[in-house]
Amino acid sequence: MLVLLPPSEGKAASGHGAPVRLESLSLPGLTDARKAVLAELVELCSGDEDKAREVLGLSEGLRGEVAKNAGLRTAGARPAGEIYTGVLYDALDLASLDAAAQRRAASSLLIFSGLWGAVRVTDRIPSYRCSMGVKLPGLGTLSAHWRAPMASVLPEAAGDGPVLDLRSAAYAAAWRPKGEVAGRTATVRVLHAPTRKVVSHFNKATKGRIVRSLLADGAAPKDPAELVEALRDLGHAVEAEPPAKAGKPWTLDVLVTDVH
Repeated sequence: MLVLLPPSEGKAASGHGAPVRLESLSLPGLTDARKAVLAELVELCSGDEDKAREVLGLSEGLRGEVAKNAGLRTAGARPAGEIYTGVLYDALDLASLDAAAQRRAASSLLIFSGLWGAVRVTDRIPSYRCSMGVKLPGLGTLSAHWRAPMASVLPEAAGDGPVLDLRSAAYAAAWRPKGEVAGRTATVRVLHAPTRKVVSHFNKATKGRIVRSLLADGAAPKDPAELVEALRDLGHAVEAEPPAKAGKPWTLDVLVTDVH
C-alpha cells in the first residue's frame, strides 16, 4: 500500500550533519525537477528579500524563512519524518512507533512537497519554506512544474496495491492517479458524524491517526475494499463509495464524533 501525505507548513530545524544530496533521495526520476526548483528558490531567496516574501506568500513575521531558503544547499539535513511537524504529524507520531511499524512507514509513506516533489520519511532533507501553490518567476506554479515528472515516476511507485490519498487539494494537483492506478486509489474526507459536514482543521489529526493505526497494526490490504475493512476493524467509522466507472478513485468518508 502507498500512502500519499501532504507536508506541513511547520517544520523542525535543519540538522547538523551533511547537507541534502539530491541524488540520494528516493524517486530518482524527480532529480532534474528537484534541481530546477532548488536552484530557483535559492536564487530568489538570496536576492531581494521583500520580493522573495511576496512570491512565497510569507508574512513579515516569517521573514526569517527567506534566509533559511537561501542557505538550503549547505543546511544540515535530517530524515523527512523528523522535519515535518504539525497536527497530522503529531497525531502520526512516527518516532513512537515500534521498529516494524517504522519500517512499514519507510516503505509506504510518500510526502508531497513543493520543493522536493515527493519524499520518503527516511529521505534526508533540510527545513525549508515553499508550498506547492507557489509560482516561481522562472518555473511557474509548482504544481504544474511537477505534473510531468510525477506522471512518469509515481505509477511505478504505486506498485500494484491500494493507494491511500490523504493529500490536500494543492498537493493533489501535482499528481492525479489515472487509469488502473486511479481505480485502486482511495481519497479520504473527514466528516463530523452528527452534522455530516466536512471537518476542516481537525481532519489532519484524524488522518494522522488513520495512518498510525494502519502502520501499527501491520495491515496489508490488497485493494480499496480490503482497506475499508481494515480501517473498520481498527475502529474507524468509514463509509465507502466505489467508483461509478473504471479509472476513477474510491471515496472514503471517515466519520468522527469528537472534533479534536
